[in-house]
Amino acid sequence: MDGCSNYNSLSVRKSCRSKEQARNKFKQGGIAHAQGLIFFNPFKAIKFAKQHGFPLVIKPNVSGFSRGSHFPIRNYKELWKAIFFAKCWWPFTVVEQYLQGHNYRVVVANGKIMSVLERYAPFVIGDGKSTIEQLIDVENKTREEMGLYPCMHPLQKGPQTTSFLKKSGYDLQTVPTKNENVTLFYRISLAPGGVVEVIDKSLLPEANKTLFKDVLKLFDANILGIDVIMEKGITLDHNEQKVIFLEVNSRPYLKMHSYPRYGKAEDLSVHFDELDSLDISQPDTY
Repeated sequence: MDGCSNYNSLSVRKSCRSKEQARNKFKQGGIAHAQGLIFFNPFKAIKFAKQHGFPLVIKPNVSGFSRGSHFPIRNYKELWKAIFFAKCWWPFTVVEQYLQGHNYRVVVANGKIMSVLERYAPFVIGDGKSTIEQLIDVENKTREEMGLYPCMHPLQKGPQTTSFLKKSGYDLQTVPTKNENVTLFYRISLAPGGVVEVIDKSLLPEANKTLFKDVLKLFDANILGIDVIMEKGITLDHNEQKVIFLEVNSRPYLKMHSYPRYGKAEDLSVHFDELDSLDISQPDTY
């Protein structure tokens, strides 16, 4: 995919291909991660739900860009439905505990924090006068004027959005109250209209910087896109809040770091120069 990096050896990339591999590494390194399991038989997920309760996450063991992922799952009806759709992507499926918090992509390269993004599911903010449909049109126009396309995507108004809004008793003609945040879909990925915000990496406590660098060392990688949820936020010490590491990406999609909806895009050329100078084993073998 255009925009995905290629700075890790084949052996490192093979070690990062599934959620199960990442969880095992996190456990080995003492990195906080969600309790979960890999299953083929759906009844194992039902048993997990009975043991650990809701909310939960269901996702394919092998996938990317949040494809086939469903969260937060709050009951057994949603669980069965999520299992079915996740298995359309991959037969072996992950069920995990879900943490409500801030979702980040942290890119660590050559032992340094390269970039930090907070990721958001598609949403609009009410003004007390406009319908959700009108707010979507305004936001899409803003994204176009900012030159975010085609890296980012427009907000959608089709069945996917209307079905999600219906769960909250809304439709496209609903007029949200002023400053009301209306989520249009649950996934934080770019395809359904999700966006990113640049976080000033200098604001990260040293404990957090060390933690992310330790993850890079754990996988013996040159670069990783680390997905993590932090209950209170990345600018607060991870020891003072709940944290769940989700997975690592050995070929992180770096293009999106140049197209933030919020915050100012960083000049990452120094990091790219260092990465381009590396001697990578079998970079074009997949």
